[in-house]
Amino acid sequence: MKILPIEFYERSDVVLIAEELIGKIIVTKINGYITSGRIVETEAYIGLTDKASHSFGGKRTARNEHMYAPAGTAYVYICYGMHHLFNVVTNKKDIPDAVLIRAVEPIDGKELMLNRTGKEKIDNTLTKGPGNAAKALGISKINSGLNLVNSKIKIFGDDFSINKKLIGASGRIGVESAGIDAASKLYRFYIKGNPFVSSYPNK
Repeated sequence: MKILPIEFYERSDVVLIAEELIGKIIVTKINGYITSGRIVETEAYIGLTDKASHSFGGKRTARNEHMYAPAGTAYVYICYGMHHLFNVVTNKKDIPDAVLIRAVEPIDGKELMLNRTGKEKIDNTLTKGPGNAAKALGISKINSGLNLVNSKIKIFGDDFSINKKLIGASGRIGVESAGIDAASKLYRFYIKGNPFVSSYPNK
């Protein structure tokens, strides 16, 4: 495996990056324990012009400050007061584009993932959905701002390859309040038929 270089994240097309993150591997080393999972679902957010983005129109707060960080930074925020959602910052510093990691397929540390999530058995709910994925990998708000090249969270590429016909694209999930136009943009990518994909459509 090879760690994804900063140049991967620095590109200006966050939608392309979201698609190309499909199949990559997130590896975390939290408190000395390693867990990993293959990314099977992502969503792109174009910071300044995307009504579904936390930084739409240049909005800048303590909550979303890490979206404005250099490419390859982790942006983790809390949703509904309980779910910690992990995003990958892209583009250049002060251009707040990001990719939400919606689901992963577990690889290493499955028993630890069970302990973290409070689940009794390994099934597709373990890392299905952005809240579960981050929790299983040990990622929380405290990790926001980490550099994804040299910290306890890294993303790697390996020899995994997938036919582009098997990568689905759809509107994003849970952004209806941003309006029909924002919700319908094909900024969500997923591996068709993968049981860990968080929602429909997944075929």
